[in-house]
Amino acid sequence: MSADKDQRLREKLLPEIEEFKGQRLSLQLATQDANGVPNASYAPFALADDGFYILVSEMARHGTNLKVSQKLSVMLVEDESECKSVFARKRLTFDATAEIVTRDNEAFTKGVAALSARFGEMIDNLAVLTDFNLFKLNPHQGLYVKGFGQAFSLSGAELLDVDWKRDGHHGSAEKIVKIA
Repeated sequence: MSADKDQRLREKLLPEIEEFKGQRLSLQLATQDANGVPNASYAPFALADDGFYILVSEMARHGTNLKVSQKLSVMLVEDESECKSVFARKRLTFDATAEIVTRDNEAFTKGVAALSARFGEMIDNLAVLTDFNLFKLNPHQGLYVKGFGQAFSLSGAELLDVDWKRDGHHGSAEKIVKIA
């Protein structure tokens, strides 16, 4: 692939990914407890300039899990009612670490404000409850799937480095074409 084609693909794909993230209101979480037992759940989220924020209760299993193990997997997925094929729903998945944001931190105000702007008064009411914790999710690597044969590996601090995975979702890195 030529450098021009690589750049055009990147210029088209990154705004599409940002639009996809903006259209989703919740994300799915895969967390694990202290014994490594997995749990699938979801949480409403907001994006700020420095990442994804979620506000979850310690009474929820995933809220407890995130305090025990900061490693998680996250998925944003196209709604079944919107997709062309249930077998090829658009989705963005990424490995991340969850960082608890303390209430005395400037990031707490920023995260709650982002969530409140998106979800309204409910967030303001939940944020004052002591069993609710704000987590910032820090992505490490991701995968954006547009459909059959259209999987793109994402990396970098903001998942802005794109690789077109021509050999499927889990193939060898040697077969990946770098989009710079």
